[in-house]
Amino acid sequence: MSLIIKSIVNADTEARYLNPGELDRIKSFAKSGEVRMRLVQVLTENRDRIVKQTGNQLFQKRPDIVSPGGNAYGQEMTATCLRDMDYYLRLITYSIVAGENTPIQEIGVIGVREMYRSLGTPIEAVAEGIRAMKNVTTSILSSEDASLVGGYFDYLIAAMQ
Repeated sequence: MSLIIKSIVNADTEARYLNPGELDRIKSFAKSGEVRMRLVQVLTENRDRIVKQTGNQLFQKRPDIVSPGGNAYGQEMTATCLRDMDYYLRLITYSIVAGENTPIQEIGVIGVREMYRSLGTPIEAVAEGIRAMKNVTTSILSSEDASLVGGYFDYLIAAMQ
């Protein structure tokens, strides 16, 4: 739930108007909207590059997952792994738009560990892939933008562990 909706719901639950602190947070959120939209656009425009470089880094660091018997062995399974990386990047863009981690938590994390365990996918390899994606993504951003985006990756990595 976005900051704006949370503020309205909280105020309505208490049958009151938004207070000055809530209004200040909403103003700050609105002001940061242009930056958030720019970052999402950069990530979206570079998604193929980010996912490809992430896959290369992950597969070099974890050759066990692309070797026979590994969860990303063969073209089809490698493509599935890269599809998952693209999915996580998309979730991060949703969270950047929202200005909070709720999309990552509600869409991407609930039940994911259990799913990967049932598929025999090592969750630490997924977390390693997200770390690699963070490194690739932040390398194409300014340090200020990387700092803003990095927190969403960190949240997702922590949720995977």
